[in-house]
Amino acid sequence: MNRAEWEALCDGCGKCCLHKLEDEESGRIYRTNVACRLLDRHSGRCSDYRNRRAFVPDCVQLRPELVGQLDWLPGTCAYRRVDEGRPLPAWHYLISGDREAVHEVGASVRGWTISEVDASVDLENHIIDPD
Repeated sequence: MNRAEWEALCDGCGKCCLHKLEDEESGRIYRTNVACRLLDRHSGRCSDYRNRRAFVPDCVQLRPELVGQLDWLPGTCAYRRVDEGRPLPAWHYLISGDREAVHEVGASVRGWTISEVDASVDLENHIIDPD
């Protein structure tokens, strides 16, 4: 898979751009409803993808060899599904041809997240149920 094909797998759900907390004792990962300040919470895409690491140095660059190690990727994530040998969901735009389908089926962050700019500093107050 070339770089363009790899990048095309992103379904625009935005879930990987949510802040996560890890329980130090159990190692369990908790997602929050707090999105990276660069996430366009309507489209589910980074507003400055090319330059994102200049603004968010710890932004993870998804690479094929890294995907299997990232247990915080949601089960619907196309990168994860491909890594696990599973098919893309019917709503994925590469299947449906519709970039809005991810939002219409409720598989994205649209409508239920807040920007880190507006969130309280105590992320524990923003934990949501895990996938």
